[in-house]
Amino acid sequence: MNLEQEQGAHKPSNNRYITTPIYYVNAKPHLGTLYTTLLADVFKRWYQIQGDQTFLLTGTDEHGQKVAEAAEKAGMSPQAFVDQLVPAFSSAWDHYHIGYDHFIRTTDPAHMRAVQGWLQRLIDSGDVYKDTYVGWYDQSQEAFLTEKDMEFRSGEEVPYSLLSGKQAIKVSEESYFFRLSKYQERLLAWYQSHPDFVVPHERLQEVISFVSSGLKDLSISRRTLTWGVPFPGDEHHVTYVWADALLNYVTGVGYDETGCSATCQQWWPADIQLMAKDILRFHAVYWPAFLMASGLPLPKTLLVHGWIKVDGQKMSKSIGNVVDPVQLAEAYGVDAVRYYLTRYLPITQDATFSTGDLETRVTTDLVNDLSNLVHRTLVLAQKQSLTKLSGPYAWTEAEQQLKVDIQQSIGAACKEMERLYLHQAYAEVWRAVARVNSYMHEQAPWQVLKTDEARFATIIAAVCHSLALIGAVVWPVMPASMERLFGALGVPFVPGRDMRSWICNGAWDLSFVLTPTAPLFTRLNQTKEQTMEEKKEAVPTTADATANQISIDEFVKVEIHTGTIVSVSDIPNSEKIYQMQVDLGALGIRTICAGVKKHYSVDELTGRRAIFVTNLQPRKLLGVMSHGMMLMATDADGVPTIVAPADGVPNGTRLK
Repeated sequence: MNLEQEQGAHKPSNNRYITTPIYYVNAKPHLGTLYTTLLADVFKRWYQIQGDQTFLLTGTDEHGQKVAEAAEKAGMSPQAFVDQLVPAFSSAWDHYHIGYDHFIRTTDPAHMRAVQGWLQRLIDSGDVYKDTYVGWYDQSQEAFLTEKDMEFRSGEEVPYSLLSGKQAIKVSEESYFFRLSKYQERLLAWYQSHPDFVVPHERLQEVISFVSSGLKDLSISRRTLTWGVPFPGDEHHVTYVWADALLNYVTGVGYDETGCSATCQQWWPADIQLMAKDILRFHAVYWPAFLMASGLPLPKTLLVHGWIKVDGQKMSKSIGNVVDPVQLAEAYGVDAVRYYLTRYLPITQDATFSTGDLETRVTTDLVNDLSNLVHRTLVLAQKQSLTKLSGPYAWTEAEQQLKVDIQQSIGAACKEMERLYLHQAYAEVWRAVARVNSYMHEQAPWQVLKTDEARFATIIAAVCHSLALIGAVVWPVMPASMERLFGALGVPFVPGRDMRSWICNGAWDLSFVLTPTAPLFTRLNQTKEQTMEEKKEAVPTTADATANQISIDEFVKVEIHTGTIVSVSDIPNSEKIYQMQVDLGALGIRTICAGVKKHYSVDELTGRRAIFVTNLQPRKLLGVMSHGMMLMATDADGVPTIVAPADGVPNGTRLK
């Protein structure tokens, strides 16, 4: 057993330690910092529902040149400057229900003492020595630059940093150095033997390439700066901000001036350390080298996500295109934002954020797919005075197949969670949601209740079992909404309870006490109604009819399918439009709006078969995204008539 393994041997196997980077306090938090912190919270909650003990660390990085300069510009002392900014981070995380266990500040006296003790041990071991640093420095990144980190542009003598794109500054000063070069081969051996050390894997290849090209010793002190952790034994130096900041991951769980305490050994090494790709080198090269020199085990996985882009540019405080997370939550709701960021911003690459797409996903996924399913189920049960469900249940082949299908989707989601690919995991979960919707429409409990109360209860029970399982897996992303769901189903939900067996096996033997509740999610408000009728164009006369002729190549692009209207609901403030849930067979259940409210009642439309254009660009009508168009024929009086397919033609059949 090597030293790194020995040092980690005391950690219980069910202790899960997750960290975010500590965030620089030269400005308020933005959507990028929320994204990283949210992912960490989702993983923590995922481990919680499996019965593991969890610890989530986040906090703020408060030393360094950028902070000192920002404080001076504000006319404040550095300490006063950071003190007035830190609450913006902790309050934002509280607003988003981030379940952090400790919020560390690098100005905490205990952290500063631990950094000094750690440095002194490295000095005593010979891994830190004093020399003179002469080279280039990226002030915005607070990073010393190697030849690989900069480029000289034509006609200019000062290089540009490849880390930030900004000009570097020449630094020549006495400094303490960490013997980074000493650990080059050990680092490469570690990467080779731990291929999952960095996720996604292509990020690890970037690190290997950098280290293989050669490492130089790292300057870890500054003589020209006073705002930082004083270097032990030398009052003229302060600790390089990255050396100070990286150590927070162990000081936050009890590493002190004497080393890794018993508490530290209970949690370290970290299971997942989350960060954006621009700070990967510090975490994948400097940090493991520091740990090796200290005799500490290395973290299990560094999970590295891409940048969030707004209008095609990386979101950045310096550019000014940041999105305020608190304002976003106030506009769309905390759980809706949590869902959108987790599901639709892939960890594996840069992602573009837009409020338009967020609105679309809230409507389609949360309102139409999930909330409407829950609400319809509870309302139907209430109408039949069905409040309690308990086994044994008379499952038919339809329910058995539903259980298999749900379990396959949840099992696939669990595998993606093990890979740490949250966006793909919850795409699998939503396949389960779609499957429950299909089952509901296939079994048509609103019709069954008229003739067979026992069968109606069985259908509702199957939907409730599916929702309970889906709710448990979705709870890490949307805790408040899923706790409301469990309350409505009357199912006790204890986050710290081990649900591993239930999630994996999908036991269908629960009892339910159903309570109607307000919809989990509602449509976003829109004051102006827009309908297809308002956009009608004049019918062409015979003379100009050829102006609207299209070729066969253009016509075949239009996709027309058969479908069944399974439910119809009003749109608030609309006198013309219904919102319909349409079963399109293999295409799934879609929300399609139609301006026929003056001519058809809800009962007249529900269960009707019709023909739909299915590849129209989604269009928002009074806050509802419509994903298709129902084809109608209009008589001489202008009354629309539903065009229906012949009996026996399955839903989803394409017309040719």
